[in-house]
Amino acid sequence: MELRIDNLTKTYPNGTQALKGVSLTLGQGMFGLLGPNGAGKSSLMRTLATLQEADSGSATLTTDDGDINVLTDKDAVRRTLGYLPQEFGVYPKVPAEEMLTHFAALKGLSNAKERKETVEYLLNMTNLWDARKKNLGGFSGGMRQRFGIAVALLGNPKLIIVDEPTAGLDPAERNRFHNVLAEVGEKSIVILSTHIVEDVSELCSNMAIINKGEILLQGDPQFAMESLRGSIWKKTIDKHALAEHQAKFHVISNRLVLGKTLIHVLSDAQPEEGFTSVEPDLEDVYFSTINASQETAA
Repeated sequence: MELRIDNLTKTYPNGTQALKGVSLTLGQGMFGLLGPNGAGKSSLMRTLATLQEADSGSATLTTDDGDINVLTDKDAVRRTLGYLPQEFGVYPKVPAEEMLTHFAALKGLSNAKERKETVEYLLNMTNLWDARKKNLGGFSGGMRQRFGIAVALLGNPKLIIVDEPTAGLDPAERNRFHNVLAEVGEKSIVILSTHIVEDVSELCSNMAIINKGEILLQGDPQFAMESLRGSIWKKTIDKHALAEHQAKFHVISNRLVLGKTLIHVLSDAQPEEGFTSVEPDLEDVYFSTINASQETAA
């Protein structure tokens, strides 16, 4: 299976250019699309999910059954698509099992026995079986997201899109959702759109960083981290000294730790005494890539 996106563009009526010649190639498994809010992630996801038109470019989904033109053959895409948007509504007074059964019927599962077996399987897979009789209005945020992925998995989709799925979840619910996504990614192309770096580093073997509608980097997260080995340095400073260090060094990130500011600096050699070399992580890749694009634009 493969999803090939070539030179996709989208400009909204207010003049915002959301996608600027986006080109990506995705194979089976988990693909992370990482970027800040407003980077173009949702615009790309909505275009691939047939919810909005692109201005130009192409997108082709290749499966065992042949090629599907994602931009023009929307019915064919929808038959093999599972989509979990960033926000989705539920009927609060309807039990989970009843609602999922209803969605299964809408998806075309007309055989009652097959529909029942599918609903039971998905509720167990998403760890919602014990809550199947509970009204959806009583679900926690994480339970709602897991119910959403159960809906998205109806019909054995080949392409699954999940948009900011773990935003707002507590650590336990986030781990449960990660487990579900990891299992799903074994059989389909799964696009995980997020601004949470840890989601990509823990789940995805392929990724891209997008900002201001442009793809800045695509590849294996491990390779991207390896490329920065020996170039990331850290130092804890007084928070009032941040501006001074930003003027003097290539500071790619900073955060408060116990009242002090921890900075990460990109440099081929030790910037000065007091800096310690650190193993790069995906957050360093993300911030260095975003910062480089902003410096180029300036």
